[in-house]
Order: sequence, then structure tokens, then C-alpha cells
Amino acid sequence: QVQLVESGGDLVQPGGSLRLSCVASGFTSDDYAIGWFRQAPGKEREGVSCIDSSDRTSFAGSVKGRFTISRDNARKTVYLQMNSLKPEDTAVYYCGRWRWTGRCSIDHSVDYTNWGQGTQVSVSS
Repeated sequence: QVQLVESGGDLVQPGGSLRLSCVASGFTSDDYAIGWFRQAPGKEREGVSCIDSSDRTSFAGSVKGRFTISRDNARKTVYLQMNSLKPEDTAVYYCGRWRWTGRCSIDHSVDYTNWGQGTQVSVSS
């Protein structure tokens, strides 16, 4: 059974840091790109970052320079390190598997499948 499970969300103060994890099972995760998306209340799901099997990465402009993405194939895990968090980063964060081959994009959530259940990130003083 193909599954992705997110964890690491929490309540943090502005300027704080969190590291989210996305653990894969049921498929050879290092063959696929994994993307992180987020959804705030009343808003559409938006792309945050992705990493492909060659470790090429993409980031949304709003998080570039603050977030990094990495993968540990031995642990079948993709990490999203979030620094200098802002209140506008508050959302449920989801990871998904890129449907296609080649370099990943975070333009459209429909390009991803096997979404996890999400992890809540809240940034507030």
C-alpha cells in the first residue's frame, strides 16, 4: 500500500523553526519526486517545495531563502526545514508524490498523488 505520512507540525512563535518529515512506504520513494504543499483556512492548496530523484529542488517565492528541502533515501523520508517562520506560513502542510518523470514542479497540486493526512503548522505569538 502506497502511503505518505507527515509529521513535525507544531505551534511556534514568529521567527522560529520547524522541521517537517514525510515518510514513504509501499513504493521505492527514491525513484520519485516528493512535493510539499500547504493549505490555509479558506485558501487553495499551494505549492511550497519539491525535490526529485536527482535532488533538484524548487521553492515557492514566498519561502525561498527560509525553507530548505532534503531527502534521506535510507529512511524513505523527505524533510522540509522551515526557518524564520511567519504568521502567513500557518497552514496544514501536506506531502505528495509527483506523478511524472523528470524535474518536479509545484505549480499544480493535481500533479501529485498519494497525499498524506497533513500536519498543522501554526505561527503565532
